[in-house]
Amino acid sequence: MAYDFDLFVIGAGSGGVRAARFAAGYGARVAVAESRYLGGTCVNVGCVPKKLLVYGAHFSEDFELAKGFGWSLPRADFDWPTLIGNKDREIQRLNGIYRNLLVNSGVTLLESHAKLIDANHVEVDGKRYSAQHILLATGGWPQIPDIPGQEHAISSNEAFFLKQLPKRVLVVGGGYIAVEFASIFHGVGAQTTLLYRGELFLRGFDGGVRTHLREELERKGLELQFNADIARIDKQADGSLRATLKDGRELEADCVFYATGRRPMLDNLGLENVDVALDKRGFIQVDEQFQTSEPSILAIGDVIGRVQLTPVALAEGMAVARRLFKPEEYRPVDYAHIPTAVFSLPNIGTVGLTEEQAREAGHELKIFESRFRALKLTLTESQERTFMKLVVDAKSDRVLGCHMVGPDAGEIIQGLAVALKAGATKQVFDETLGVHPSMAEEFVTMRAPVSA
Repeated sequence: MAYDFDLFVIGAGSGGVRAARFAAGYGARVAVAESRYLGGTCVNVGCVPKKLLVYGAHFSEDFELAKGFGWSLPRADFDWPTLIGNKDREIQRLNGIYRNLLVNSGVTLLESHAKLIDANHVEVDGKRYSAQHILLATGGWPQIPDIPGQEHAISSNEAFFLKQLPKRVLVVGGGYIAVEFASIFHGVGAQTTLLYRGELFLRGFDGGVRTHLREELERKGLELQFNADIARIDKQADGSLRATLKDGRELEADCVFYATGRRPMLDNLGLENVDVALDKRGFIQVDEQFQTSEPSILAIGDVIGRVQLTPVALAEGMAVARRLFKPEEYRPVDYAHIPTAVFSLPNIGTVGLTEEQAREAGHELKIFESRFRALKLTLTESQERTFMKLVVDAKSDRVLGCHMVGPDAGEIIQGLAVALKAGATKQVFDETLGVHPSMAEEFVTMRAPVSA
């Protein structure tokens, strides 16, 4: 059978664009359909604009630190619309770059909604296209719990486009998005409270990291309420919101921001027309080569619910393109030692196993930790402390995990991820000379384990 395309990609986010570009580069006839925005969540309502807002929020601390170095500054005024407007212009620029990347690669770009008709056909704007392979890369979508008054709450999608900065913000959730946006709102001057229904936020991160970040956020004046959840939200006559908690308490706010998870974006995708199975969480089920239960249909990225990170989606997209159209260069995605960062204030950077994961896996451990006040802060009144931790296998001496809470943690952890990927031992760390004076050198100078 002759097909219109060798590969039809639904979704122009990070993974979909990567798969499409490289498949086209390998000689395949490729089309991409995107109904919302080029670059997906990461570029438009995720990683990129979020970090721009984090940069903006951190200036409030920088201005205070400057005083210790002799700078006399007038009172700093912050303008939220300026930050959002500048962010919007940068995102528009990136949208154009993504469009050029696709078009210049020879990809047919269809900026409209695509729906599966059967295993080899897609419909876009009433027109049908046939494809030998179809790749689903539609990503995820934030979800707000079904509670009375949920229509008064916002998610990260809306937060990036707020016209004005709310004076009082309730952030609900315990994952990285909740922690990051709580830091953003607090940093730019909003009275911010973070609510989480569990004992401590950032479940799945190392216990030392979670505890240290809690201490630092509280030191900065961010209100944290654990074992707390909202039962209902009511809009009051003056436009403000009243959140009634499940324990009966009431909190007043101008904005209730939910970051309580994301669902796979499968709306009107036409899955009822094909044999694509979902797992018990509702994500698309795939094998190790990202093939669904329908042989001609593949899926990658957040829609499959494995590791929901942009670099992972990129790697998955590359793997699909190579397997289908450049099999001699194919290699499976390695999900071990994936570094990640939480751009809270202060930042978290982590790679490898947490102490809890390592113990559960049966490793006999040596734990190395360091807490210190960075040199930059010694001339200031800031009491912020940096936290670093190494999880080491006592028998093999191999470093199983590196964890940090502090400035530029993501930048530092990226380099350490290479070391872990290469199988570095604690001896290798010890024999590596540090860059002095720097925070990063602490990772190669920790000698005495704090526990075993």
